[in-house]
Amino acid sequence: MSDGDIRGRVLEALAGVRHPATGRDVVESGHVQGLEVDENGDVRFSFGIQADDPGGLVRDARGAVEALDGVGAVKINVTLPQSGQAPGSLEPPTSSVPAKGAARGPGVVPAPTPKAGILGENTRVVAVSSGKGGVGKSMVATNLAAAFAASGKSVGLLDADIYGPNIPVMFGAEGRPGVSGKKGQEMIEPMEAHGVRLMSIGFLLEKEQPAIMRGPLISGILKQFMEQVTWGDLDVMVVDMPPGTGDAQLSLVQLVDIDGVVMVTTPQDVATGDVRRGIKMFERVNTSVLGVVENMSGFVCPHCDEEIEIFGSGGGERLAEEMGLPFLGRVPLDPAVRSAGDEGAPTVLSAPDSGAGRALQEIADRVAEAVALASVPTA
Repeated sequence: MSDGDIRGRVLEALAGVRHPATGRDVVESGHVQGLEVDENGDVRFSFGIQADDPGGLVRDARGAVEALDGVGAVKINVTLPQSGQAPGSLEPPTSSVPAKGAARGPGVVPAPTPKAGILGENTRVVAVSSGKGGVGKSMVATNLAAAFAASGKSVGLLDADIYGPNIPVMFGAEGRPGVSGKKGQEMIEPMEAHGVRLMSIGFLLEKEQPAIMRGPLISGILKQFMEQVTWGDLDVMVVDMPPGTGDAQLSLVQLVDIDGVVMVTTPQDVATGDVRRGIKMFERVNTSVLGVVENMSGFVCPHCDEEIEIFGSGGGERLAEEMGLPFLGRVPLDPAVRSAGDEGAPTVLSAPDSGAGRALQEIADRVAEAVALASVPTA
């Protein structure tokens, strides 16, 4: 059977896979792109996920093709939805980016265009990670970036927490990123606040729109945010990672050389245990862990000055000692941190003399020293 015959049968099979809400098949709707069949009968195509797609649509498409006689391996590249493509076209558009200067619509992200060294030869990359959510990872990332920028460095902050993009709120940044560049070479312009260049999927979604996507899509978004944003010649890029040890962490270490990871935990064992697993994960992928930050380490009563250890004490320091890592510092429970996060003003800038503000500045100084940031010329 010729490749052309198999290709026709594959198209026919895919045309039988219909979206349950729209009733359109996945070929007609433009979900399927770049269909190829080689001499061995192996099939390859891209499948563009769209916002209202049910979870099993890709699986149904794969099953329809794999059921055909004469078909070998089936490789599907799951991609972000492409804009500007005519329904039924099997070729990807030349560009999925709006015209120069246009604001990006909700959920629209351009296709990746790899560019070696886009961050600059001297850019240090510092990732901030945690084993579980709710320990203050984004708060630490926000204040590291703001402290670096306040010291005169050129700083970017990449929000890699796709499911919980808090960076726009914590920096008080609103609006949509624009684009620049010639047609076919368009780049996203990062947002900016407090001297820090920002990129987050939160800028591309409506306020209450959830980011519903699987691992391959997350990896693609991170690749695009790293490679197709005009970051400029940064001194340091801070990356706010999602909690855990999943696709985002693995994708990042494959995309760029990370100078070090800051692990954030609260004192109690349920948090430090998860951080221990995160540390082991980064060690297995040959990524340096700079040290451990203990957040919410204690609360000083404003009425009696007694320190109350709400979440215990010393868990982060003990973990750092057990793992042979530096202890970067502890951040107390402080109303200034909550206010800063809600108001979009990082604590190191809005309340530098508070207990948390001083602690976060000291942590930023230690991280800068650990990655030799102080020796990098400012932009």
